[in-house]
Amino acid sequence: MNFLEERIVKDGIIKEGNVLKVDSFLNHQMDIDLFNEIGQEFKKRFANKEINKILTIEASGIGIACIAAQHFHVPVVFAKKSKSINLEGEMLVAEVESFTHKCKNNVIVAKKFLNPEDKVLIIDDFLANGCALQGLIQIVQSAGASVEGIGIVIEKGFQSGGRIIRNLGFQLESLAIIESMDDKAGTVVFREQ
Repeated sequence: MNFLEERIVKDGIIKEGNVLKVDSFLNHQMDIDLFNEIGQEFKKRFANKEINKILTIEASGIGIACIAAQHFHVPVVFAKKSKSINLEGEMLVAEVESFTHKCKNNVIVAKKFLNPEDKVLIIDDFLANGCALQGLIQIVQSAGASVEGIGIVIEKGFQSGGRIIRNLGFQLESLAIIESMDDKAGTVVFREQ
């Protein structure tokens, strides 16, 4: 069992409907030492890639991406879920459906922050159905940039997202892949990696 799987078993809470709450260390309260380990692991897994930018989506991916970016020494761009008056110029837009929030959002990145010469690592906290990732991939490709890899902290392996993204030919590295969860017993089964 790796460091992340151990933490999920210790502090994760399984809820009805295949929901895993990791808000005490990942996506509400953030354990920065854990994030540093996550960043080191992503750097190790994508060491052979020439990454010059990290892309994530607000809000839960931002902290993880920022700490990971310190290991790559590159900037982080995050896709916004709503247009603000501060956004100006040409925009890259994709529609994504949120598994957690059960709604569709347009995600937006100012075109000036993604260029054809960019080699992008996409990072996010969770992968379930893959809609958010497909939207981020679409944004990178619309900019003419290349997706060099995708780093996910927790993948729900029993949902289709991981299979869909891998079938598209991307290097997808998930630090913990959950095969099944039992909310009654409070147990998680991880995929061997």
